[in-house]
Amino acid sequence: MHFIVSSSQLLRHLSSLSGVLNSSNTLPILDNFLFELSPGEAVISASDLETTMTTKLEVKTGDVGSIAVPAKMLLDILKAFPDIPLTFKIDPATFAIELISDAGKYKLTGANGDEFPKSPELEDAATMGIEANALIRAINRTLFAAGNDDLRPVMSGIYFEFYSESVRFVATDAHRLVRYARTDVKASSNAQFIVPKKPLNLLKNAASHAEKVTMTYTDSNARFEFDEVTIICRLIEGKYPNYEAVIPKENPNRMVINRQDFLQAIRRVSIFANKTTHQVRLKLAGSELVVSAEDLDFANEANERLNCSYTGEDMEIGFNSRFLMDMLNNLSSAEVSLEMSAPNRAGIIKPTEAEDEGEDVLMLVMPVMLNA
Repeated sequence: MHFIVSSSQLLRHLSSLSGVLNSSNTLPILDNFLFELSPGEAVISASDLETTMTTKLEVKTGDVGSIAVPAKMLLDILKAFPDIPLTFKIDPATFAIELISDAGKYKLTGANGDEFPKSPELEDAATMGIEANALIRAINRTLFAAGNDDLRPVMSGIYFEFYSESVRFVATDAHRLVRYARTDVKASSNAQFIVPKKPLNLLKNAASHAEKVTMTYTDSNARFEFDEVTIICRLIEGKYPNYEAVIPKENPNRMVINRQDFLQAIRRVSIFANKTTHQVRLKLAGSELVVSAEDLDFANEANERLNCSYTGEDMEIGFNSRFLMDMLNNLSSAEVSLEMSAPNRAGIIKPTEAEDEGEDVLMLVMPVMLNA
């Protein structure tokens, strides 16, 4: 069994698959890429049991068969080659692999491709298509707010909500929440499911040049297909928290401010904040915002004044500076609004104008209680 392939093309495909690989696997076979050959084509897969990613690549071959190739060694040798044709010769009896280039020969030992775990079949699945850039925007706007708490796995992914009039993507770690909705994307049937972080990170990196992504989903698995790539993942089981209940509906105090000015002020002032709470204090009065922070243990403090447009009562509220910076960094509008009801209630950050037609972004951040 043999095939011929361009080294740079193979490296590009394997690099996108390499994000699936874990540093330590329970099954040794998962340290390999699975190559499945058919005339003129190789289908290459990587898996960690929870997530499987597959890509198709044009190769010169007339053979049919499969082989598992050690992933790290193959990536390392491909990175050391210029763009040249490589010939892979495989002994189906011993799984020995000989890699032949103009410069020399390289031998490595593969494994039986039949031992590689099979991807789950999605039976009675629903399907929906979405523009790739819309899905990538949704992931980029929300993924940073997903949690990392092993005790609350439902919060460690993005909650997909499909409705006939819109689709929503929600992420929260209980301290902050992002709800990203699109009214220009509609689903044929209602559905809700939670997708883990890892496949979403793989998806947004691999689909950057795709036009459309086809999503197929059941109660337990989801499949994303675009171009020559397929990502199948196991969904997170459990009931997502009722996030609508924590979004304050009445927020009479509203500040509108230049996003970059606000972000840079927080970035500078937060250097002087307490290293445990990362608290910055926002003091609003008239058309002026004072951003301040202090660390009493080391007698560090800083404050800056900014112009803003503010309607509401004079107010003082504290937030975790890291959360504010994450949110402002994940928006791209020139101005943002911060809506508040009270110093002990969540603040809501929104772009003042939609950055993309049909999208609606709401970011919520819980306050940090101020010391008098």
